[in-house]
Parts: sequence; structure tokens; C-alpha cells
Amino acid sequence: MGHATLSELEAFAAVARALSFQKAADALGVSRSALSHTIIGLEKSLGVRLFNRTTRSVSPTDAGARLLERLTPVLRELSTALDETAEARGEPGGTLRINASKGPARLLLQRVVPRFLANCPNVELDLVSEGRLVDIVAEHFDAGVRLYDSIPQDMVAVRFGGEARFIAVVSPDYLAGAAPLETPDDLRHHRCIRQRLPSGKRYRWEFSRRGEELVIDPPGALTLDDNDLMVEAARSGLGVAYVPESFAETGLRTGGLVQVLSDWCPPFAGLALYYPRNRYVPAALRAFIDTLKAEARHALTT
Repeated sequence: MGHATLSELEAFAAVARALSFQKAADALGVSRSALSHTIIGLEKSLGVRLFNRTTRSVSPTDAGARLLERLTPVLRELSTALDETAEARGEPGGTLRINASKGPARLLLQRVVPRFLANCPNVELDLVSEGRLVDIVAEHFDAGVRLYDSIPQDMVAVRFGGEARFIAVVSPDYLAGAAPLETPDDLRHHRCIRQRLPSGKRYRWEFSRRGEELVIDPPGALTLDDNDLMVEAARSGLGVAYVPESFAETGLRTGGLVQVLSDWCPPFAGLALYYPRNRYVPAALRAFIDTLKAEARHALTT
């Protein structure tokens, strides 16, 4: 029986975490076929099958699950050791993996990411933009971005971007010939552009005013899964959309959209970067947090 290389073990861990050769290959920056050959070579070297494979799924065998359990803390310790070595040189290095949905990722790209990359040229930033909520520890992200109020208690949260809110928007042409729209209950008499969440469920619209809260399952013939598309559909007169305010700003500014039910859409605590509380914080993540805080201070003074 031969010995496994570090790259082979990292490839195995990536497949075992993603439960997909394609997703693991994308994360590692290699082709699916090359990754498959690596895993086959590792299995031959160890003399044991590590994955159950079908045309639709990949799952660790019992031996693979045991290897992953023992290997995960070893790889984490190795990553920490490399981070500490880079820090001893006086500069952050390595790869920083952050999970965020599309809207927060776009906000970070405006000012934080350019400044961070300029200050930390030896860091590779892997900003994964997807709608689903992930377990950043299980999926080996250094940090994630969520709404502040939804961050687990065992995480450290760094708020940024100020308050946020969802707003209801519609095109002026649609509104001109439509029924009155003064309370959320009036939405039952309108065409609404519904949103499907990454979980597959449809999002129920949440409104509040002076302590009164309403949750509406809006009627409508069109369901989309992207905020930009929902805004575009509203601009085209297809109905009322309920989206984060940042997505509708351009349409509101140019007159392609108007806001309705504004007194039912109060602000709430906005976004926060979060990371595990009881874990070593890599130098690259500390540098990113410092950049985030510096941009927040800059925004308050301008």
C-alpha cells in the first residue's frame, strides 16, 4: 500500500464535503476528469474504495467517512500553521473563502474587495455567491455574510452596510390602471411577482407598521428566483415586486419604478460578516475585517 499525497487528500476532502465531483472540481480549479483520476489513484494507493458512485450521486463509503472525520482537523491545523507562517512574514497570504448571496457580494465588490486586494496582494479571495444558506464550518468557508438578525449565536458578527429593508415596487404604467394599493391586504387584488427561495419554497412577504405585522402569500402568475429579474419584471409592468431596496434603487431613481406601501416597509438591522467564535482567525480574514470596518467608518464621514 502506497502513501497519499497532500494534494490527493485535499481532493478527497473536497469531494466528500461537496458530495459532487463537479462542485469539488470547480472549487479546486481543476477539471472533473482530472479530479476523478486523482481519487481513483488515491483509492488504488490506499487499497480501499472511498466513495459510492452512481450517475446521480456521490457519497463516502464507511471507510471514506472515517477518513474524512480524521482528516478534517488535520487539514484545518495545517491551514492554520501555514496562515501563522505567512503572518510571521508580516503579510497575509493564502486563500480566503467567503460565502455571500448575490446582493451582499455586489455590495462588497463596490469598495471593500478592491481595497482589500490592493492591500493584500498575496491573498486569493474566493467569494462564493449563492442564494442558499450554508454551514460555513461544514463547508470550510472562513466567513459568511447574512442578515445580522439571522446569524447563529456561536458566531462573531461584524455589521456593515447600514440598515436594510425590503420594499414593494411597481411600474407607473401598471399602477395607473390598477386597483388601490394602500395596505398589504390590497395585494390580494393585484398581480404579484412571486419569489422562489433556493430551498424551493416561495417567499412570503412580511410587512409591519407600528407593531402590527402581516405576512402575505401574494397571488401571481409569475414566480422568479432572482431579485434582478424580479425588478426587471416589475419595470416591464408584470406586477408588484418585493425586493431588497438596493436592487430597486436604479429603477426608482430613473422613474421606471415607484414604491408602494412604504409605511409598511420599515428598516431592519442589515448585513454582517460572520465567522466561528472559537477558532483561530487567519491573518487574511483579520485584514478583510479591518478593511470592512475602515470602509464603514469612511461611509459615516462622507
